[in-house]
Amino acid sequence: MIEPGAADYRVRVPKNRNTFSSLAAWRRRALSRAVHCGWRWVQESGAVTAEHPGRLRFGRIGAGTRLAFPQGTVFGEPWIELGAHCVIGEQVTLTAGLMPDLDLGSEPILTLGDGVVLGRGSHVVADTTVTIGSDTYCGPYVYITSTNHSYDDPHEPVGRQWPRMEPVAIGPGCWIGTGAVILPGATLGRNVVVAAGAVVRGEVPDRAVVAGAPARVVRSWDPEKGWQPPLRTPAPVPIPSGVTPEQLLALAEQGETPDPSGD
Repeated sequence: MIEPGAADYRVRVPKNRNTFSSLAAWRRRALSRAVHCGWRWVQESGAVTAEHPGRLRFGRIGAGTRLAFPQGTVFGEPWIELGAHCVIGEQVTLTAGLMPDLDLGSEPILTLGDGVVLGRGSHVVADTTVTIGSDTYCGPYVYITSTNHSYDDPHEPVGRQWPRMEPVAIGPGCWIGTGAVILPGATLGRNVVVAAGAVVRGEVPDRAVVAGAPARVVRSWDPEKGWQPPLRTPAPVPIPSGVTPEQLLALAEQGETPDPSGD
């Protein structure tokens, strides 16, 4: 026998379990949006700029330069000079000196020119002078160091032996690929390309491409013959002046290439 009101109860019970699934999915989406919005707020608030340096007091930080949050290890910042419009990715380490709270004198130890880009997770360790020229782009997880551990004494732990230090100089306009390592004493000329994963030491001339471990020159620029050996792909067509972003987007959707003549 059905008790009074039981039929009404059965009518109100959802027959489709998807109702509960939809509600749970909506809650997850709402929570996800809230987390992402909160993280974006934290990233914006934690970024370091000339106007909002936070706890960091660099020797110089140019206009438009931004260190993304979260930052990696940063110390010796009074001896670190950052040019204008630099982009420093998340978890990038920038250090001057062997350890924090040292007096390193009156001259900068680590210098970045204007427009330098350091990809996520990169390390620049400057125990002695490290200079990175303007408009040099580094992919993620690049390691640039002026210090090598020494192992002269075979009986002493390597980590306890005094390291060797040599200045590093990277010219303007270089491209340093993902995971590349620039060792102490390296000197890179202008517009050098360092292949991903390369280990660079010694001197690299202007307009050269280096690859391997240890890195060697695999392509160089000859004023008369151009790139030697020749490039395997055609040079990209330059974007003509006056083309708007909207026009570029429309061309990309149509699979067309801008006419360099502008016609």
